[in-house]
Amino acid sequence: MAAGKKPEKAGSLGEQNAQLPDSELESRRKRLGVALAERDFEQGRQRDEAGRRRINSGGMAYAVKISSEFIAGIVVGTAIGWLIDKLAGTSPWGLIVFLLLGFCAGVLNVLRSAGLIAVSKSERGFDQRPSDKIATPKGNAWADDEED
Repeated sequence: MAAGKKPEKAGSLGEQNAQLPDSELESRRKRLGVALAERDFEQGRQRDEAGRRRINSGGMAYAVKISSEFIAGIVVGTAIGWLIDKLAGTSPWGLIVFLLLGFCAGVLNVLRSAGLIAVSKSERGFDQRPSDKIATPKGNAWADDEED
């Protein structure tokens, strides 16, 4: 730098753009629009892939749950049958009978998990009769006659 000369101050972005011709600004705007569209497309594609993975993993978890319930019924039935055969000496009849019962129990568990068979109120933990703690109207058939 020569003495007495100050370095040129870099202008702001607005001043630089003001010096560019309109055609160059228009081409820059188009390139920026294309770049933004490509980025948005890529981000959308990544979101779609993540959503598909989440759906697939949920389906896989459901399949593992259903299959484990089926296999557990068969394994438990087989184990009980084998144990009865060992203790009672009825080989192979206990194993055969309880294997079939375990298979039926496994199928029933799968159907319940899939929602194809309704679960009764007693299996959900509800009592068939109202609790003694709940006041019942006198017209109710379950009401105690001692209160009269």
